Amino acid sequence: MSYLNALGIVCNLGNGKAAVAEALFRGDDSRLPDTEDWVPGHALPMGRIDGELPPLPDELAVRDNRNNRLLLAAARQIEMDIRAAITRYGASRIGVVIGTSTTAIEEATVGVGAFQREGIWPAGYRYSQQELADPAECLAEWLALAGPCFSISTACTSGARALMSAQRLLRSGWCDAVICGGVDTLARLPLNGFFALEATDTRRCNPFSAHRRGINIGEAAALFLMTRENGPVQYLGGGASSDAYHMSSPEPRGAGAKQAMHAALREAGLDATQIDYVNLHGTATEHNDSMESLAIHDVFPDGVPCSSTKSLTGHTLGAAGALEAAFCWLALSDTQARRRLPPHIWDGVADPALPALLLTGHGSHLPVDRTARVMSNSFAFGGNNACVILGDPI
Repeated sequence: MSYLNALGIVCNLGNGKAAVAEALFRGDDSRLPDTEDWVPGHALPMGRIDGELPPLPDELAVRDNRNNRLLLAAARQIEMDIRAAITRYGASRIGVVIGTSTTAIEEATVGVGAFQREGIWPAGYRYSQQELADPAECLAEWLALAGPCFSISTACTSGARALMSAQRLLRSGWCDAVICGGVDTLARLPLNGFFALEATDTRRCNPFSAHRRGINIGEAAALFLMTRENGPVQYLGGGASSDAYHMSSPEPRGAGAKQAMHAALREAGLDATQIDYVNLHGTATEHNDSMESLAIHDVFPDGVPCSSTKSLTGHTLGAAGALEAAFCWLALSDTQARRRLPPHIWDGVADPALPALLLTGHGSHLPVDRTARVMSNSFAFGGNNACVILGDPI
């Protein structure tokens, strides 16, 4: 069995578990302000983290970029747990698996622009920082770890797949503990790319609404310490698929999404009726929401409480799967008398062409008198699908 013993989290909703939980369960939709200067001529809602992130330690100066600063900000929240695991198991028995899609591409873009203008690379430019392995290597170097260390980049399923890979490292005996999760920061290259694809909304995104028009983009880091030791939340199972239907559009009926959900249920030893909540991928794009509605209806014909949290955070790309698993962790760990669920924030106008979903509202909560189990969905370009299931320890 695998457990998620500790969580470090930073996103536009706050810094740390308490701050994020307060904004999340309140449904605070004020954290996606219109932001200029990222897409020429347009102001777009973005889930940007307020304030400057602390710089990396001097010994990591060659790895200093916003993505790694954000990653370490989350890691420092659980540093005591990590250091204790290192003492207990040894540095060679601790793994690092990080999901990401942008790494330091913003700094790289600035560097390439300077080279084109001036013919020389700026002093702080490091090509290695834009390599996908850089976040995981940065974390392992900071902690002086010698176990398996790698990044996963499968677009918007990266963070979820990092959790699945961490569980396999534990199950295989390669590691006794794994630091796993996801990180991505805002960058002009993906923002302008999504804008060019006409996939962004110039207003706050509106998941599953008849008026949905596209995504907002955000940034986040969410890190777990996963071990075999009993902890507050159990990792019950995960499932993945790759239907390769299209480079950017999902299979219309959700075949790959359903395959991933069924695989996760099988690994967890559960059937659909035992799931108490689903965190939807819910990007607010026309085709994703349509596909996911159909898939959820087929897997949960009797309905299941669900919500998309992207109208609160924006789509955090490679971090999204880990961030939304973290929201599930927070719901399971909520110390309130009623274990709150994230409310679904939208305009309330359902798309009549889609199956009705049991969308959560303010006051929705998990059962308090029995074991609860929650699912988190992540879907990505290229037909890449992932699903993880967490629950109370059993």
